[in-house]
Amino acid sequence: MPERLPPLTALKAFEAASRLMSFQAAAEELSVTPAALSYQIRQLEDHLGLKLFNRLNRAVELTENGRLIQPGIHEAFEHLHRTMRQLRRRQQTNVLTIAAGPAFTAKWLSPRLYRFIARHPNIDARISASVTKSDLEMDDIDIAIRFGPGEYPGHHSVKLTDEFITPLCAPSMLEGPNAIRKPEDLQHHTLIHDDTHQGFFVLQTWADWLKAAGVTSVDPGRSGLHFNVADHAIDAAVSGGGVVLGRTSLAEPDIRAGRLVAPFDLRLKTSYSFFIVCLDARRNEPAIDAFRNWVMDEMAGVTDTENLPGPAV
Repeated sequence: MPERLPPLTALKAFEAASRLMSFQAAAEELSVTPAALSYQIRQLEDHLGLKLFNRLNRAVELTENGRLIQPGIHEAFEHLHRTMRQLRRRQQTNVLTIAAGPAFTAKWLSPRLYRFIARHPNIDARISASVTKSDLEMDDIDIAIRFGPGEYPGHHSVKLTDEFITPLCAPSMLEGPNAIRKPEDLQHHTLIHDDTHQGFFVLQTWADWLKAAGVTSVDPGRSGLHFNVADHAIDAAVSGGGVVLGRTSLAEPDIRAGRLVAPFDLRLKTSYSFFIVCLDARRNEPAIDAFRNWVMDEMAGVTDTENLPGPAV
């Protein structure tokens, strides 16, 4: 016969008090009086036959037994909250919350999203743009577009496209006295650096591209412009502020519109790509499946080779 569990209210009182280390704060969080919370904790101690807190004058501290059971009880409530959130999301079949980085949202997703709404007018799409990687179990996120190596245990992920890095500039920089004709001409222009993933991923830099191009007359370490958001770096190049070593998937709308050009054939293939990711258990939900298929259809129409015909390295 299964062992009889303590009352849920007593476990909840212990979880809050042990997390906040204050009976007063835990009582306020649970909307009960401190006396009621203290009673619930004593109820748990009586059930277990163990003392869980040392009551001090103006504070409490966990006993050894309290410290022993605290992680498990906390994780049990976290799991319960995750389950309830997932259940609520499943009931909201017309709501789809999508997480993506700010640059991808600004440059790729937002300009196209109206087409998804036109195809699926019954889906209420909500965008969460953040540099922080969303937890698809803990956060209220249904599907995410992530830039990385594609290793997401417990998740279903689909690679959207290969990613390349190449110099990009405004068309006006191909004209005039310092017109960009060959890689050596970069010495006359500001180099724009996209430092978005510095410290997280190792992406090719200006030094890598110049080395691959066989250029020794351009110093990649000289003064330039550095941005920690990729779309800002691209926008600086669009305005004629310099030459950005940009990612082709993010720059594609500006290339198609003629706001940016790739003056050289040489592109470097990165080890990372954009992936569309959801929990494996939710991969076949209609709204998630609809958005994934739409993104794949849209991405199929984005071919960097159409605008960047040169060799990839």
